[in-house]
Amino acid sequence: MNIDTELYKIFYVVARKGNITKAADELMISQPAISKAIKNLEAQLGGQLFIRNKKGVTLTDEGEVFYYYIKQAMELIEVAEKKFKELINLETGIIRIGASNTIVKEYLLPYITTFHQLYPNIEIKIMNNLSSLLIDDLKNGKVDLVFLNLPHKKEKDVIIQKLQKIHDCFVASDKLNIPSTLSLNKLNNYPLILQLPAACSRSFLDAICQKENVKLNPAMELDTYSSVTTLTKAGFGIGYLVEEYITRDLTDNNLKIIKVNPPIPPRYIGVAYSEKNMPSFSAKSFIALLTKKDSD
Repeated sequence: MNIDTELYKIFYVVARKGNITKAADELMISQPAISKAIKNLEAQLGGQLFIRNKKGVTLTDEGEVFYYYIKQAMELIEVAEKKFKELINLETGIIRIGASNTIVKEYLLPYITTFHQLYPNIEIKIMNNLSSLLIDDLKNGKVDLVFLNLPHKKEKDVIIQKLQKIHDCFVASDKLNIPSTLSLNKLNNYPLILQLPAACSRSFLDAICQKENVKLNPAMELDTYSSVTTLTKAGFGIGYLVEEYITRDLTDNNLKIIKVNPPIPPRYIGVAYSEKNMPSFSAKSFIALLTKKDSD
């Protein structure tokens, strides 16, 4: 049976009010239109729902049973509409973010803090893992957004949007007597501190070196960006870091940039989301916050 749900709504209000005039006022439609709707519903159901009297209308025995279930359905619909509006208005919701520890700490943290201050009732969950595994989680609906270093290979059913431009650089402590400019192939004359080859930044660097027929021989290969930062600041060698993440150390002269020839081209941090499962209102608002601040 395919009955217009608007007829159910009209029936629900008339039954609740017990009066067609009062129902017409609440629904803001005419009394004849309501009477016609009730007759239409009764015809489709094959039975009488109301008994008309001088005071208004009362439900038949069958109408009482019908109202019991319709009342529950309409209340659920009202709850659903209320919850939907809360989601749209960012009064509730959840964002599930996938990102590396480095991106969370060095890039996302101030945005997450601002977003939480603006929308304290939005729950934010963060999952750390390799970008490739997080993309799989994105496709499987386990996370809403994945923040990753670009370039990244094209993924089926995944949209990747560029966010902040970042600049990789070689840096060293002032404690070391290292020239301020070096060619790529001269870097091997000094102890190099790099992340493991599986890291995105290392892969990006290795691809550049391969084009220049240069093979770097690091003295240390570490599994985390923070370890590279710590040991570089301690004076163990030349580290490969992101300029935007070490601005304070550069300003305080804890580190100095070693310019290389040819220069390292910039790259981007990006956000990935599923083409099939588009981001929620909360996730879209979070992306909007990032894109607005990155463009300021």
